[in-house]
Amino acid sequence: MTGMDAIEVHRLHKRYGETVAADGVDLSVPAGSVVGLLGPNGAGKTTTVECVAGLRAPDSGTVRVLGLDPRRDRRAVRAVLGVQLQEAALHDMLTAAELVHLHRSLHRTGRDPVELLEAVGLSAQAGTRFDRLSGGQAQRLSVALALVGAPRVVILDELTTGLDPASRETVLDLVRDLTADGVAVLLVSHRMDEVERLCDRVLLLDAGRVVADAAPAGLVAAAGLADRVRFRTDAAFDRAALLALPGVAEVCRVGHDVTVTGEGELLGPVGAELVRQGVVATGLRAERPGLDEAFLALTGHRVRADRPATAGEVAA
Repeated sequence: MTGMDAIEVHRLHKRYGETVAADGVDLSVPAGSVVGLLGPNGAGKTTTVECVAGLRAPDSGTVRVLGLDPRRDRRAVRAVLGVQLQEAALHDMLTAAELVHLHRSLHRTGRDPVELLEAVGLSAQAGTRFDRLSGGQAQRLSVALALVGAPRVVILDELTTGLDPASRETVLDLVRDLTADGVAVLLVSHRMDEVERLCDRVLLLDAGRVVADAAPAGLVAAAGLADRVRFRTDAAFDRAALLALPGVAEVCRVGHDVTVTGEGELLGPVGAELVRQGVVATGLRAERPGLDEAFLALTGHRVRADRPATAGEVAA
């Protein structure tokens, strides 16, 4: 970590009774970047985020937001930090516009509420009471409330949960605009495609510990996962010739389904070799391992693995 990081977490420890929720977590988020926090329920994501937001005090370790202690410098941190959590307790009787204006009044400077409602696609629902918003609309409103104070650091927890595809793209574009403006974003998500598209770095948390910290492509490489080419054919082919291609490590056939695994660019050479052999193949395609497979390889279970959540981790 460097002095330029907008969020700095060093050796964070937090336990609830006998349960260790954060076990020496190190985390840094530079300005103008998106860092993803991944892990199954009980991994320590919510505890880490709540400590960064000043909602929980760590048992030990240090947490800084733009050099400020979220607990000791609570008022100053509120001026620079925007937080969108999974569960937001808002006044049911207030309209979307009233809530945004109310939150804007809590900051000395900030964004125009009308423009912000338009940015999250809620202009048509400005006069709708919170308790009458759909789940996706309420989610977009929570994003607007996190951004109305024009924060320099933002925490986004399960950002696109409940959103339709169009609304999801609107919100993802908004995150890209934030980073272009130098805002630091800490993103908690279960969506691998979302993380791969947005994040400059990803931290994998498991049982309260950071098991990997790298760019999305770096995590896949660290997991030692092979690239794959798949195709279907009912014809015989020369397996040895495929194995002799550069980068090919294995050729596996199950019925009509064939999988070629290895490293590097495999699709072109495999396709050319099948043509040379006169083999008619359908569905020829390259498959690259993603973050979900990397997490499985590094931890032994998937990000959405069913496991009991610890205290403080129910929302993660």
